[in-house]
Amino acid sequence: MLYLGAALILLPRVISVGGLKKTIEMTVENRLRLLGAILFGGVGGPVALLFGLKLASASSVSMWLNLELVFTAILGHFIFKDYLGKLGWLGSFGAVGAAVALSWQGGPAGIRAGLLVALACLFWGLDNHFTALIDEISPQTNTFFKGIFAGTINLTIGLFLSSYGAGIGQTLFALVLGSLSYGVSIVLYISSAQGIGATRAQIIFASAPFFGVGASVMILGEALSIIQISAGVLLVLSLIPLLLDSHLHQHYHKTLIHEHLHRHGEGHHEHVHVRTSLPGWLPHSHEHEHEEEIEHNHPHLPDIHHRHTHENS
Repeated sequence: MLYLGAALILLPRVISVGGLKKTIEMTVENRLRLLGAILFGGVGGPVALLFGLKLASASSVSMWLNLELVFTAILGHFIFKDYLGKLGWLGSFGAVGAAVALSWQGGPAGIRAGLLVALACLFWGLDNHFTALIDEISPQTNTFFKGIFAGTINLTIGLFLSSYGAGIGQTLFALVLGSLSYGVSIVLYISSAQGIGATRAQIIFASAPFFGVGASVMILGEALSIIQISAGVLLVLSLIPLLLDSHLHQHYHKTLIHEHLHRHGEGHHEHVHVRTSLPGWLPHSHEHEHEEEIEHNHPHLPDIHHRHTHENS
């Protein structure tokens, strides 16, 4: 229901920008990325997470979710060309240590729950990179298709395992919650990942579990242990070297047509706007063309234009 809520809130926007037609006309490569995002991020991840929640407290699971950052970093470095330097690895290992400490706190049940949440985080790590690289449709269209297909598949799985027990009020609340926590949230995440890379976007997104821990204490009345506090401190300290990680080298830009969040003055986004008075230095998103091949050297992050190998990394 949460994913379906995301799809419903985004449907008017997708129709207005011709998102359905653009999705049909996508290249095979981007279609496979969208399919992977739906299957891994929309189906596999949530199912594994919910089974993990049945075995452990909400606060511990919220903290384990930082493993998504680690898997995103590892997959990005070795497979998706999302650069991560020595400082980045240091921060990732710190996050792993915090998650391991929490998994042992719950004993055997905690270990099983930790493995399920780790599996969900692996799926979401793949999802993060797939969605960050889809450049022929907007983040809204991307999220809509994930919502409509993942919501339908997951609802079918739920009905197969058990009867639907929610009333009309609970169903409407789930749809509204999904429109924000899945719809708006995922759109913002994809926009960020296309601009700074999936790994660094996930670093910022890693603040989400801390809100989860706070909510579990205040709303569910769960106790906050010394181990959870210590793990939280370690996770915060682990984010510092990740945020300081950067690189500079000669690189090459191809000619292409795509759509993503960008601004002018970056050296490869100097196109002219038609039908808008929006200043080019403000971040904005629309379909645009890179007419000339460019080779230059400037500090950059692994955004949608800078997914390449690094000889000295």
